Amino acid sequence: MTTLQERPTLVTPAEPAPVVRPRWARPALFALLAVTAALYLWGLDAAGWANEYYAAAVQAGTQSWKALLFGSIDAGNAITVDKPPAALWVMALSGRIFGFGTLSMLVPQALMGVGSVALIYGAVRRVSGYGAGLLAGAVLALTPVAALMFRFNNPDALLVLLMVIAGYCLIRALDGRSTRWIALAGVAIGFAFLAKLLQALLVTPALALVVLVAVPGSVWLRLRDLAVGLVAIVVSAGWYLALVSLWPSDSRPYIGGSTNNSLLQLALGYNGLGRVFGGDGNPGGSSDSGGGPGGMGGSPMFGGSTGITRMFGESMGTEISWLLPAALIGLIAGLWFTRRAPRTDRTRASLLLWGGWLVVTVVVFSFMKGIMHPYYTIALAPAIGAVLGISVRELWRGKQFVTSRVVLGVMLVVTGVWNFILLDRTPDWLPWLRWVVLIGSILVTAVLLAGAHRLGRWTVALAAAGLLFGLGATAAYTVETIAGNHGGGIPTSGPARAGGGFGFGGPGGPGGQQASDNAELKGMLTKVDNRWAAATVGSHVAGSLELSTGTSIMSIGGFSGGDNSPTLDQFQAYVASGQVRYFIAGNGPGGGHGGGPGGDSGSGSQITQWVQQHFSAQDVGGTEVYDLSMPN
Repeated sequence: MTTLQERPTLVTPAEPAPVVRPRWARPALFALLAVTAALYLWGLDAAGWANEYYAAAVQAGTQSWKALLFGSIDAGNAITVDKPPAALWVMALSGRIFGFGTLSMLVPQALMGVGSVALIYGAVRRVSGYGAGLLAGAVLALTPVAALMFRFNNPDALLVLLMVIAGYCLIRALDGRSTRWIALAGVAIGFAFLAKLLQALLVTPALALVVLVAVPGSVWLRLRDLAVGLVAIVVSAGWYLALVSLWPSDSRPYIGGSTNNSLLQLALGYNGLGRVFGGDGNPGGSSDSGGGPGGMGGSPMFGGSTGITRMFGESMGTEISWLLPAALIGLIAGLWFTRRAPRTDRTRASLLLWGGWLVVTVVVFSFMKGIMHPYYTIALAPAIGAVLGISVRELWRGKQFVTSRVVLGVMLVVTGVWNFILLDRTPDWLPWLRWVVLIGSILVTAVLLAGAHRLGRWTVALAAAGLLFGLGATAAYTVETIAGNHGGGIPTSGPARAGGGFGFGGPGGPGGQQASDNAELKGMLTKVDNRWAAATVGSHVAGSLELSTGTSIMSIGGFSGGDNSPTLDQFQAYVASGQVRYFIAGNGPGGGHGGGPGGDSGSGSQITQWVQQHFSAQDVGGTEVYDLSMPN
């Protein structure tokens, strides 16, 4: 008698049984999102155009579809910004729908912040419950650098949103049907690459680790899923790289920041590996932990000195490190307490995801030799929030009662002491706050260790007090950030400090503001209909004039004037064919990033000399201008 054996079937793990939602959960979530929206949208137009470099490109995208596609600084499509254009697409499309202005440009950025808070809540809630999700979302919303950049027009808002989407998708992959969710995570990372290039890839080691370690299925299925995610990244980022590469270079703008008109070279050079190792237009620096000079000789606006303490230093500390020590302690404790959990344990997988994101990014940011601005640290905020939400919840309900409470107490005291130090860096601003935070955190910890288990209904009050003193300093700094005016190319959060907010009107000099206030010059530019109303070296004056006149101004040499575009021959051809009407002298390198890849090799000086030799200068409201339609 023959026995028929059934073919074994692969069982896909079902999603975890739904947890009964407490009655307070939904109102608390709505309150969190409403407060976040109110904070991020309040007085959003106070900073004016924010970073005028990107604002000019957004305006150009509302005037020219080609400028929108490539991210051109000007509607005449001479040269692009020194980043891919994904963030500009969102802002420019908003401007096309609602009309170009400060609010149409910045509201999408603020909504990205609200979306990021909601997604962090969702990702943490699926693993650690509603309370942990709310804490994670609140930490992200109340991080000063997050409030700063979700109200700004730099690419970082979209970058963070897309990275959080990737993290959320990977958490969903832990429930089963992993291939689909991992592919979606890869798509999010690919588009994040189109927002800010290689910085988007800093989270991929953590994503890959979780796929290999914790996703359900055999090792071969996990390797397949990892390959699917990699392909998704390559396709979702590569299509645009291929488009730019295949598009005839003479009919598209020059890729700003590159040395050979290549977006791939920009990603691997000036705005990629050059940021990590120095060179390619980035200042060099030492990476020893003894505090060698960072970018621009350790200047605070370029990240300060490199080394393991960089995230806690004068430049970065008040941007991101309020809760960083507590997050690192919670991460270590959480991984220790889950060390014997099954391979697919969701809590440990979440700690590996968000903790890996946190550690890799901190290490890279700490030792980068190239340009490193303080606001880059927004990329750490989601990971800090998620790790704290997960670890605090697990420690609060930990089976090893005494040990868990001790760790929680250590986290709170360390936060109080460190926040006291950070607040002492601005001693004239709310001087009482640092003492309240310090003393309050110590008292709550004392009660927690002495007899929290005997408090009964007062336990909730103790937890609320711990959150109040733990989040009080970062929340106050965030509110101060929102209440202030933080413009320029290198904004900083918190109370106004000397040296903050560089950019147009920053280290490059006051020329941009002077030009945009020059009524005679603006009137002259608005009366011409050439492809470019004027040309000037660098984007400092060009951006201000574009925004104030609505005309197209050629930024010779790109952002800082260091790119070799247009060449002298190309510029002469533009002049001969009447495509550019005026040349505005006296600009020089623009402020903001502190240099470009070309340095002195840019074409700006050659073009300036040629113009001065062949055309006569005229004074227009105090600005030296050459009429290129009237040669000598």
